[in-house]
Amino acid sequence: MQKKINIKNKKARFEYEILDKYIAGIQLTGTEIKSIRESKARITESFCEFNEKGELFVVNMFIEEYLYGHAFNHKPKSERKLLLNKNELKKLQKEVQNVGLTIVPLRLFLTEKGWAKLEIALCKGKKTYDKRETIKNRENKVNLDRLKKSFNQ
Repeated sequence: MQKKINIKNKKARFEYEILDKYIAGIQLTGTEIKSIRESKARITESFCEFNEKGELFVVNMFIEEYLYGHAFNHKPKSERKLLLNKNELKKLQKEVQNVGLTIVPLRLFLTEKGWAKLEIALCKGKKTYDKRETIKNRENKVNLDRLKKSFNQ
């Protein structure tokens, strides 16, 4: 039985307002998938962009080099192709070009079959006052939970 791999990008939910989510496959080499299965990957500073052919790539995603992958090891920060339907790709490309939205990875996970998937989101950047509002709401929730816990005891 495989252990559950679920690498999240918590920074994205704070920095961006999420409009739409998609699940995309990733084109990986053998040593990359082995490193992901050992949970040695980060997606906090990564983003997605289109090339000239209309293909979607994830950029700046860090996958640590595989320990036993001597001559056939991969580059830790190379671009990796994302696999989506043509209709989804066209829709995303139109949104990014016309409206000026960005595509950000939210989480990296493995399916039951062992395939690596990336949950990506179409996002709009938050302003600084929106970020302050998020921090204020989070602190209020923590204080309320603390009061409830002390009141119940």
